[in-house]
Amino acid sequence: MPNMETENSSVSRAEELKALANEAFRAKKYSQAIDLYSQAIELNSQNAVYYANRAFAHTKLEEYGSAIQDASKAIEIDPRYPKGYYRRGAAYLAMGKFKEALKDFQQVKKLSPNDPDAAQKVKECEKAVKKLKFEEAIAVPESERHSVADSIDYRSIEVEPQYSGARIEGDVITLDFVKKMMDDFKNQKCLHKRYAFQIVLQTREMLRALPSLVDIDIPDGKHFTVCGDVHGQFYDLLNIFELNGLPSEENPYLFNGDFVDRGSFSVEVILTLFAFKCMCPSAIYLSRGNHESKSMNKIYGFEGEVRSKLSETFVELFAEVFCFLPLAHVLNQKVFVVHGGLFSVDGVKLSDIKAIDRFCEPPEEGLMCELLWSDPQPLPGRGPSKRGVGLSFGADVTKRFLQDNSLDLVVRSHEVKDEGYEIEHDGKLITVFSAPNYCDQMGNKGAFIRFEAPTLKPNIVTFAAVPHPDVKPMAYANNFLRMFQ
Repeated sequence: MPNMETENSSVSRAEELKALANEAFRAKKYSQAIDLYSQAIELNSQNAVYYANRAFAHTKLEEYGSAIQDASKAIEIDPRYPKGYYRRGAAYLAMGKFKEALKDFQQVKKLSPNDPDAAQKVKECEKAVKKLKFEEAIAVPESERHSVADSIDYRSIEVEPQYSGARIEGDVITLDFVKKMMDDFKNQKCLHKRYAFQIVLQTREMLRALPSLVDIDIPDGKHFTVCGDVHGQFYDLLNIFELNGLPSEENPYLFNGDFVDRGSFSVEVILTLFAFKCMCPSAIYLSRGNHESKSMNKIYGFEGEVRSKLSETFVELFAEVFCFLPLAHVLNQKVFVVHGGLFSVDGVKLSDIKAIDRFCEPPEEGLMCELLWSDPQPLPGRGPSKRGVGLSFGADVTKRFLQDNSLDLVVRSHEVKDEGYEIEHDGKLITVFSAPNYCDQMGNKGAFIRFEAPTLKPNIVTFAAVPHPDVKPMAYANNFLRMFQ
């Protein structure tokens, strides 16, 4: 009898924890919600709802690998529970795995035949899979592919007399031009396509000449600023420049990937960063993030935004230029800066990173994939990625990598943090994220790091989000994915 009572009290306590977790979820405290759902699962591991709810919280934190695991567990416990398939389908979708997502949504429709939402999801998914098949069918083999840049002659593009925006005189991009362009962007005006082409093509030439790992030299007495993900939040980018000065030879920056997607001012962000690069190559350095890729841009808004604000040709051009972005930087042979993280094997040397042939879409495994996708974990060793791509790595992995390459510190981005940054792995790894109130809903601060030579001691500056025009994040995203936000 006491066993029965214990069981009952465990079940009711689990329900209380679920209610608290739901509350935390509604307050957008997703990590807290995950902890509470986990406690509920410990008390009652046979409740499919707890797993499906935890999957949803993981999805909100972009931990799609964990979401798929949880949703699969919910399905295993109750194969007739539509929400399990729905959550898994949404996570597959977020990873661009349309075929797997379609199967799950078809299952939802079968279990809930009168649910109009399920029918809509199936329809959208079928459309996406069909489009994917068509694109695969017409794709030109890599060896026969021509650069889209070869077909663009921006000088022959007419600038209409009524155009009143920023203009580039001749070949040189000046600070005055960049300031005028940023001001126009601030007032939601567009840059003429002629000048947009000029900026992107000049940047392409510059990036193409760089190695996959770039060494940066900071003279004694000088400083250097590293920013994390900006994700199309143009008005927050302007605020960084307001707080820390415009990029220049005396005030250089490194933007550590994920310039685009999610936020709906990605075109403004990328053209601004590229224009500064053209104005003064040593004023700004740019690293590739996992969102500088076709598959992500297709889903998370950049492709749709480029099509809407510029043209189809620019979609191809940006995709190509993103493949030219370096994968990592080293400051004064001391600080390793990379978008995602470290590797599934020990013994990787800086020379191995320099030798990566990066001129391609990111592969699903290997060094390049891990540089763009991996995350640190509190436990030692290595574990599966919460995202379903890359891996999680512990403090011992970080320590060995630094020792092997005579480095002091790893700086990476890739993950939203409440304070805009987090110091982990015995102080040897810092995450920096520069998109405050990410997606207009996370309530986090943004941060950047200023390093002063010769000590390169990190000085972290945090900042809050600033207002922006009433354009929602993901406004240009696949309408399909917006349904899950």
